Parts: sequence; structure tokens; C-alpha cells
Amino acid sequence: MTVVLLLATGGLVTNLASTAQPAYAHAYLVETSPVDGEVLASPPAEVQLRFNEAVSFNERSIQLLDTNAEKLTIGTVGHVDGKANTAQVGLPADLAEGTYVLAWRVTSADSHVVSGALTFSIGHPSATAAPVEQDAHRAVVVVDAVGRALAFLGMALALGGGLFVAVLWPTGRTDRRGRRIVWSGFAVLAAGTVVVLLVQGPYAAGTSLAGVFDPDLLGAALSIRLGHALLARLVIVLALGVLFGLAVRHGSHPATTATATTTAPATAAGTATAGTATTATAIAEKAATRTAIAEEATAGTASTATAIAEEAATGTAGAADATRRIVLPAVAAVGAVALPLTWTLTDHAQTGVQTWLAVPATSLHLLAMALWLGGLITLAACVLIPAGRRESSRAVTLAPALPRFSGLAQVCFAVIAATGVYLAWRQVGTWAALGATDFGRLLLGKLAVVLAVVGLAAGARRFVRRRGREPLGLDAAPAAAVRRLRRSVVGEILLGVAVVSITAVLVNTAPARTSYAPPVHTTVPVPAAAAESAAGLRDASIEVNIEPARSGDNVADIYLTGPDGSLVAVPEVSGQLESPDRDVPALPVTVTAAEPGHYVANSMSIPFPGEWVLRLDIRVSDFDETPVRVPFTAR
Repeated sequence: MTVVLLLATGGLVTNLASTAQPAYAHAYLVETSPVDGEVLASPPAEVQLRFNEAVSFNERSIQLLDTNAEKLTIGTVGHVDGKANTAQVGLPADLAEGTYVLAWRVTSADSHVVSGALTFSIGHPSATAAPVEQDAHRAVVVVDAVGRALAFLGMALALGGGLFVAVLWPTGRTDRRGRRIVWSGFAVLAAGTVVVLLVQGPYAAGTSLAGVFDPDLLGAALSIRLGHALLARLVIVLALGVLFGLAVRHGSHPATTATATTTAPATAAGTATAGTATTATAIAEKAATRTAIAEEATAGTASTATAIAEEAATGTAGAADATRRIVLPAVAAVGAVALPLTWTLTDHAQTGVQTWLAVPATSLHLLAMALWLGGLITLAACVLIPAGRRESSRAVTLAPALPRFSGLAQVCFAVIAATGVYLAWRQVGTWAALGATDFGRLLLGKLAVVLAVVGLAAGARRFVRRRGREPLGLDAAPAAAVRRLRRSVVGEILLGVAVVSITAVLVNTAPARTSYAPPVHTTVPVPAAAAESAAGLRDASIEVNIEPARSGDNVADIYLTGPDGSLVAVPEVSGQLESPDRDVPALPVTVTAAEPGHYVANSMSIPFPGEWVLRLDIRVSDFDETPVRVPFTAR
């Protein structure tokens, strides 16, 4: 329970401290019709959106607002020609002149919600446009992150703790505390899964926590891939729980105990009746004489029946033992492998590049983390605690549980390192994105914590190797050394909880590869026609800086510099944003003078990622104007 509270607190603090907003793109908008900011002569029949990956939506996913922020009645949201990465909705035919805002909020293929808004005008733009609040309620985001963190911890306790109790620790199946830890893991995993399922509805719809009681929102959550995965997770948890119950029930009632219990009363009874043995023998001899003939007749039959019964009992016991030794571990292994897939088939792993490799790599990463952390918690609680806090009749021994877990932890760390490096490259892409994105900064924090865990684990590994070579073994280690080991393991657990908390926020944060947009810094020469019209522009150049160079609002700084590097002023600079797609109209860009030779477009809106051209019309005199085209890529 203490670890659960630490994890919930860690997830809450990490989520509140993080500036990551789940509303920002996991999937991102590629194209819209009409284009953001477009002025139309007549009302469009419908609005179409195209994303880079499949999206799902509900009846509240797209809303149309007029200039007074009033919601207008629109058609039913659907896909364009059945394409999963599109959305379309019919609009009223009687829209009046002015500017309208279309707000959208959809669930991407990695189960995260993305949102945005576009404006279009009919006839002429209005003086103002309706404000749109697109961010999810903070309480919903926090509860979702805590639910995901609890599910991670529950998986660790159930899988790692279950393996430690049932396999690595010889007396684990009979230890009540170990069984309680594993059962608590199953309970926490189920609870965290239910929390995520209930919160998904209001998270996708952008409502408050009161939406968890809305049956329509719950039905919408159950209809998407994430809902299917969460239901499958609950089924797997139930199956693994049944298997663990069978394993510990068998282990807690060994046959040798039953035999010893039965033999002891029989011996006592034989001793108590020894005094009457002579009388009983005399009577038995007389009876035996009378029944000798009958016994000889039935002796053969009794022997045959006994042999058959013994053979049948042996066969049944052998089949049951084979089931316990082969079938149960095999089914449990399948369940343990399937459980991480309920995460990886609905998160970042199954979108982007190399999904065929990312899904198994992420699954192995999660499984290794679960086996290490869950086993470590169980080891600390059941084996490394002070002996005075345990029942006096039970002796605590470090061997062979500690060496066995140490070997498992070494394998887990190797898997975590190998898969972690690959997944970091896949989700980040470039070194610059590490420090420039929320995902990259969280990943760096996670890496620092993991390195600290590795340092503590290396110290524990040295303790096991050094003490294991001694003649008396681990249990002969000095009390002070054991105390140091215990403190080291507690430190590992606390750092492991921090790693799980950061992971819960990471899975809800846009990957750096898709969210990072390097600023545009480009320089083009001033055309010869303009240089001939203005002497100061001879051999001059135009430097353009665009930040953040991604869809949405951007700032463009434009510098006209002479051959000596000094700024050159011109009467006026105007601009337009052009797309190579001829169906996308040119969008006006307002450029103002910040200082002589320095011009700024403070609100250059880029409708969607892709290739764009910033066209600058440079007026050098009352009659001469020269166009300059600056190509760039928006993310």
C-alpha cells in the first residue's frame, strides 16, 4: 500500500510539474477544406479534415461556432470515403456572412486525444472570431495519468511479484505476505485499468470528471481500440489471477506435510493400545482359523484390485503433476507476454516508423521493467526486512532467493537498455529535440533516474557475488552489510517508482519526433531587378527566421542586409503564404516594420504541416515591387 501511495503521489506531482499537454499532436492535421483563414464567396457544403494517421471521433468531436461563440447545428461526423485518417461534417446552407470557427477534437490511433480549430469567413472576415478552449480539464488529465501509473505498478507487482513468489523463492508459495503483495498487484492493475477506461470518455469529449457517469461517453470509449484493449487487459488479469491462485494453493499444501500429519496420530494411537495387544491377538487367531478358507479364495481378487487401483492413482497423480509443471507455467507465460500488448497496441509503438519492430521492443521493455520492479518490491518486503519484524518461528534466509533475483535483474537491465536506446531514437529522432520538447526533457529525466538505479543495482550485485563466494554463504554476511543492502534496495524501489511515474506521463505526451519543429533560418539573395532599382540593395540578401515553423501561429522575422551586413530599409514589405497544392489558396500575411530593415509577421498562421512558400513582395519605390519566394518546411 505504501508503494501504491508513493506511485500515485509521484504520478500526480510529475504530471502537474510537466508542461506537456495531451491535447497537442500525436496525430497531426495534414490538410483541411476550407483552409484555415480562407475567405469564401458562399457557404461550403461541408468541412473535411485529413490527418497523418487514423482517428476516431464521437458526436461532439466537431463543433461550429459563429462570431458570438454560439454553437450551430451541423451534420453527423463521418469519414471521407471510408478513409480512417479523415473526418467530414455537413454544414448548414444558410450561414450568414462573417467568420466562423470549426473546433475539432478526435482520438488518434495511439489512443491520445488531439484537438485544434480553424476559421473560415463567408463574404468578408468579421472583426473578431469566437475564442475556443481546447485543452482538457486538468483534473481529467491528472486522474488519467495516475490511473495509467497505477496500472503500470499493478502489472509490476502481479508479474514480477508472482514470478518471485512462485519460482525464485523456494518458500514463497507458503508465505502469506508474498501472496498478499501479488494479489494487491492484480487489484491495483484492475483498478488502474478501470480508471483509465472511465476517464477516456470525458478526456476525448473535453468535459469534466462528471462525464465518467455519462453512458454515451463510456459507450464511445468502449467502441475504440483503446476500449477493446482495456477490456482484454481485464480478462488477462482475471486469467492470470486464477493461475496464480492455483499455483500457490498447490504449493501451500505439500504432500509431505499431509503424510507427516497422518503418520503422527497413527503412531500415537499404536502406542496407546499396546497394552491390549495380547488379548486382541488371541481373539484374532481363533477368527483367522475359521476364515482361512475364505481369505485364500479371495486373495487373488484383492491383489488384482489393489494393483489396478494403485496404477490408476499413479496415473492420475502423474497427469495432475504434469499439468502443474507444464500447462500452468506455459499458460501463465502466454498471459504475461500478452499483458504488455494491451499497452503497446494502443500507444506510440503502433504509430510512426518501424511499427513491426516497435511493438515487440516496447512490449519487452515493459515486461522487463515489470519483472524487475515487482520482484524487487517483493524481495525487499519478504526477504530483506529485519528478522525481528517477522514471526519468531520462521527463519529468514537470503539464499537462494537473492542470487536468483540478482541474475534475473541483470537480464532485465540488459533488455531495458537495449530496447530503451532503440525506442528513444524512434520517438526523438534528433539530438536537438531532446532539449526542445516536453517529451525529450521527460526522457532525459527518466534516463537520469534509470542510471541512478543501475548504480545501486551494481552495488547489490557486487554484494551477492562477494558474499556468495564465502564458505558460509550470504546468511553469514555481517549485519551492517545486510543493512546497507537493504537501504540500497529501498532506494532502488523509490527510484523505480519515479521511473514508472515519468513513464505514465511520457505515454501521454506527444513524441518528440512529431512535436519538434526546428526553426527556419534561411537567406536568399535580393533579385537583380530590385538591386538595380535601389542602389542600397546591390549584393544585398534577405534573411528569414520562422519560429516554431509548425502548423498554427508562427512569427517570421525578415531582415534586409547589405553587403556589409548593415540593415537596408525599403518603403514596404508585404507577404503571402503559398502552398504547392494549387487547390489551396494563397493566404495573406501581415508584415509590419519593427525597425529600418527589420520586418515582422507576428501572426503568420500555417494551416497544416508540409511544404510552404513565404512570398515577400518588396516595394523599393513608388512604382517598383519585386517578389521574393522563400521555401520552407513546416512540421
